[in-house]
Amino acid sequence: MNQTTSPRADIYQTITDHIIAAIEAGAGDWCMPWHVQGNGAAVMPVNAASKKAYRGVNVLNLWIAAQAAGYPAGIWATYKQWAELGAQVRKGEKATLVVFWKVFENGEEEDDAGEDENTDTGRQGRRFMARGYHVFNCAQVDGFDAPALPQSTEPERIATAEAFFAAAGADIRHGGNRAFYAPGPDFIQLPPFAAFRDAVAYYATLAHEATHWTGHPTRCARDFKGRFGSEAYAAEELVAELGAAFLCADLGLASEPRPDHAAYVANWLKVLKGDKRAIFTAASKAQQAADWMHARQLAEKHERRVAA
Repeated sequence: MNQTTSPRADIYQTITDHIIAAIEAGAGDWCMPWHVQGNGAAVMPVNAASKKAYRGVNVLNLWIAAQAAGYPAGIWATYKQWAELGAQVRKGEKATLVVFWKVFENGEEEDDAGEDENTDTGRQGRRFMARGYHVFNCAQVDGFDAPALPQSTEPERIATAEAFFAAAGADIRHGGNRAFYAPGPDFIQLPPFAAFRDAVAYYATLAHEATHWTGHPTRCARDFKGRFGSEAYAAEELVAELGAAFLCADLGLASEPRPDHAAYVANWLKVLKGDKRAIFTAASKAQQAADWMHARQLAEKHERRVAA
């Protein structure tokens, strides 16, 4: 079994370096790690044992690994989990590093959990430990048949996206030739629907601007000025890019390159190279934004039931 990190490897630096390399590789034609190569949409990676989707920076890291290796399915598990499922990781296969957070309350003792760990002190004395572990894709094992994914037609996916963004409740206006979110008056501006190549392109763009919209103080209250200083704007754009990619994967839509945002790439690389935790922060905030919009779907359904 070939591991991706050496003993006492720095989880933050290892994953950050992996993502930086993928961004640099696609910078020339504005193909970022979260953009799907060829036709189709990205699929959220899931754990084969728990059936739960990976989240945050793990989504990005697993997308990069799957794209580089050409894995057709986003199903992953640890060596032990594959064995428990009756499958065997093939000899010589390379593992991919993922991370999960273990929370220790004030005064709680840390266990001896291995060497691939980094600890941060959080609010009210809580400590968050980043614990690294290694997973293998289902294409790297014998004895496992990936289940067929449920297929929906494009009109069905478009209808789902329309309902999703309607339930979010943003003030969406149309006109002009630019897409943007206006923080002060708190609205999203998009070109007319007919200006987009197709409905998928329209909703992919809306997903980006809607992620910006969640940063408002009344929603996710996202403010990077203290965290990233002069690079706060670029960091927010990175969050919007990742948030849109997460939403598009959830909705079965293709997350497409935005050449008009190519100018941010150099700033993103500057931020990531100068701060090994930056991509973790950006991915976490993007996941929070996506979660907020998904929660709005449930709230909207509840409101409809109450009104009925």
